[in-house]
Amino acid sequence: MASLGRYLLAAFGLAAVLLGVLAAVYVSGFGRHDAASDISRSRKTANGLFMVSIEPEKGAVRQGELHTWLVTVTTAAGQPVEYAAIDVSGGMPEHNHGLPTSPQVTDYLGNGHYRIEGMKFTMRGWWQLRLSISAAAGSDTAIFNLAL
Repeated sequence: MASLGRYLLAAFGLAAVLLGVLAAVYVSGFGRHDAASDISRSRKTANGLFMVSIEPEKGAVRQGELHTWLVTVTTAAGQPVEYAAIDVSGGMPEHNHGLPTSPQVTDYLGNGHYRIEGMKFTMRGWWQLRLSISAAAGSDTAIFNLAL
């Protein structure tokens, strides 16, 4: 009888370890919501006014470091959007918190290209970057999913 109790205790212990591993994998981003599966870096805005592309200025995005992103905004017809006002926000939807910094557009580079400085991602997982764009054509929003 005593050995049966030890086997049951070992089985419960193993089950607890497996649940812990599965929880860690989920938190790290592998279990993220289906909306995060679209990680394209180019898209139409919500109402179709603009086409927006994003890319980190120096290639790889490193967790915990400040970095700079480049944004390109064109009209739906492909014409560069000059001197747009772009507000940057975002966060981790599954953790219910925003970005740890306050990134902002610091430079208009011409031909619809803008520089965003102050981007930082403090942990692995599903992040969203939200760009609210106002220009002569109107105001619209683009949301990008980022998987780190």
